[in-house]
Amino acid sequence: MDFAFDARTEELRERLLAFMDGYVYPAEAVAEEQRAKLASPWDTPPVVEELKAEARRQGLWNLFLPDPEHGAGLTNLQYAPLAEITGRSPQLAPTALNCAAPDTGNMELLAQFGSAEQKERWLEPLLAGEIRSAFAMTEPEVASSDATNVETRIERDGDAYVVTGRKWYISGAMNPDCRIFIVMGKTDPDGPDQRRQQSMVLVPRDAPGVEVRRAMRVYGYEDHYHGGHAEVVFDRVRVPADHLVGEEGGGFAIAQARLGPGRIHHCMRLIGMAERAIELMCRRAVGRTAFGKPLAAQGVVQNWIADARVTVEQLRLLVLKTAWLMDTVGNRGAHTEIQAIKIATPRAVVGIIDRAVQLHGAGGVGQDFPLAELWAAARTLQIADGPDEVHQRSLARRELARYR
Repeated sequence: MDFAFDARTEELRERLLAFMDGYVYPAEAVAEEQRAKLASPWDTPPVVEELKAEARRQGLWNLFLPDPEHGAGLTNLQYAPLAEITGRSPQLAPTALNCAAPDTGNMELLAQFGSAEQKERWLEPLLAGEIRSAFAMTEPEVASSDATNVETRIERDGDAYVVTGRKWYISGAMNPDCRIFIVMGKTDPDGPDQRRQQSMVLVPRDAPGVEVRRAMRVYGYEDHYHGGHAEVVFDRVRVPADHLVGEEGGGFAIAQARLGPGRIHHCMRLIGMAERAIELMCRRAVGRTAFGKPLAAQGVVQNWIADARVTVEQLRLLVLKTAWLMDTVGNRGAHTEIQAIKIATPRAVVGIIDRAVQLHGAGGVGQDFPLAELWAAARTLQIADGPDEVHQRSLARRELARYR
């Protein structure tokens, strides 16, 4: 395993670092000022569109998509250090590069499973950054960590499907540019194979019967830059039969194919979030005095910083190994490692950010530093894309199977 950056990765990395310094970090405060003046909190601040235009001009666009026909054609290993850099400004940078969830996963899904018509109507404008999208799987009435539990119905009626159900924490759904939902529901709820009961359909946001009912907060944040997280009701929504993604009964397999890359992308960005927390921690430590000496001279602070550095280096190696395996043996062959990073990375990064919050005192929990929002995002990823305990259970079963 060789994790050294190749020439293309190094060149993109240098350009992206310059883009972050020259455009993204200065835009963070500007975006907040502009948001306060918008007619709707869900509208996009003008500076975000300026960032997108500049990123596209510089060729820093759709870096996440390995398909060279639609994306940059990078491997997971090449993309990893780039995604890490964007994680240092998780609200702005991924969106600026058209590399923000949930659109990334939805574009991958459409590129892999969508029909030619679906790609033309939805994938192409997503790739161009002209529209946004949402992935509707999680439901409030069932334990959605077990995807076979979903209760939303997708019923065939002549040349249409009728969608009925209630979803929540549907990321991106509050954004006025969100034009399409990828909805997971059951077409065969009584089928003998629980993993063949589900299907996916494309539901336009403006279809009759679609109600975006309310925004869901995450630790008090509404996550405006990602288009929020919504409760959405589908009340007998009719869509043409050709809006089915793949085949009937293929929804569970499609969901798993979508979530694998999404999980590693989250972990890549989490390392960038941890790096920003370490930077803020170090700056605070050398610039702040308490009890007659800099915080940097306190032994406990030194321990926090040292432990954080060791942890990040360990996590990065595990993420890079996972990316390398996905490139060489496929997502199925990297299943154990994908679960391992999904368990280890959010948990460890929450700890690092928490120490940074502590070092900043009252400032750490407020809006003058990004730490509180970073903490909320990292903590949420211990639940999103499958809670830690589900991955632990699956990973342990695979380990134990070798001894039975």
